[in-house]
Amino acid sequence: MADGLTTAGGPRLHPERSRWRARYRLVPWWARITVVYVLARLVTGAMMSAFASVQAANSFTGQHPSYLSFAAIWDGAWYRVIAANGYPSTLPVDAAGHVTENAWAFMPAYPFLVRGLMTLTGAPFEPVAVGVSLLAGWGAALVFRRLMGKFLDPARATFATVLFCVAPVSAMFQVAYAEAMGMFLLLVTLVLLVERRWWTMLPVVLLLGMTRPTGLAVALLIALFLGAWAIRPAWVRERTPLTLARALPPAVVGAVSGLVGLAWPAIAWAVTGVPRAYTDTELAWRSSYIGWKELVPFAPWVQGFGWWFRQPAGAVLLVVVLVGFGAFVAMPAARRIGLELRLWGVAYLVYLLAVFFPQSSTWRILLPIAPLLGIVALPRSRAYRVLVVVACLGLQWVWLDWCWWVDGYDWTPP
Repeated sequence: MADGLTTAGGPRLHPERSRWRARYRLVPWWARITVVYVLARLVTGAMMSAFASVQAANSFTGQHPSYLSFAAIWDGAWYRVIAANGYPSTLPVDAAGHVTENAWAFMPAYPFLVRGLMTLTGAPFEPVAVGVSLLAGWGAALVFRRLMGKFLDPARATFATVLFCVAPVSAMFQVAYAEAMGMFLLLVTLVLLVERRWWTMLPVVLLLGMTRPTGLAVALLIALFLGAWAIRPAWVRERTPLTLARALPPAVVGAVSGLVGLAWPAIAWAVTGVPRAYTDTELAWRSSYIGWKELVPFAPWVQGFGWWFRQPAGAVLLVVVLVGFGAFVAMPAARRIGLELRLWGVAYLVYLLAVFFPQSSTWRILLPIAPLLGIVALPRSRAYRVLVVVACLGLQWVWLDWCWWVDGYDWTPP
């Protein structure tokens, strides 16, 4: 026809659109993702700058702080302390003898890297810390696209990466937090797992476990993976049954990851002389919600939902959330992203259920289940995709308003 083209087995394309698509395909995928990432960071940066322009003086910054100062508040202040002074050998306690908030709650890899770069360049904390996050976030976006490409067609894999770049908590890629570095290392770990490059995973899981507390979750993932392989190899795209020789490399990686997950509490004990230095420090952050309680595995979410929603409504809502998550990762469409990524979502959620207390930082803490965005990216409708991106950007603004911006007595830290 004069006004369109017909591809074999496909729809008619307008000549101008056909030429645009041809030029688009000539651009390397990593360049396209880089453009998406940069544009997303500019949009988020504009949002953060808008909040900074009306930010009142607070315990972190003066009035109307610069972007870099605004991006280094909250946990960024703790990372600054660690980069400058390391970790305390004596735990701070209150009048009742309870351990109070201190630097031992934060893993060392990110602040030590920032400290090394500060020493090397002579630059202050804020630009180095934010710069590390920006670069790590860029790397995470590229690795995320590669991971999605293992299971999805290029268009869906790219759209999933767009969602990763504009996610409601994607500000983590441009603030002085360890999340961006942790996501980069986690995504590399998942790519290596999908490619069965077990021995290459070892140094990555070692560094990951010292960046974010995910060592036990990765160990559980590998255990679930081996269990699935043993029951039915096809579930994990294997053609041969699991044998001792085939199980040994992933089992070693899982054991190492589990040990790394326990290493930081052991290091805190060794330095401070307090056996529960790390766990008592973590409990300090939830004491303002539920008071001082012992850490009982799998109790925090029941306690947290009870605090937020009262009982029995909290318990009912928790069950609804867990059942909904299970239905999401088990639905037929979710099989498109592979069992490995769905098992990661399950393993990480189980880890959070065991140790994490749900509070305002929950949305940030859920960032590691980002590979499940591959499921969200499956529909091809253009209207759907535009709506999802707009929703993500809107939720970014809500999250910055609710969690990041310091509004008087702020009890919703990110």
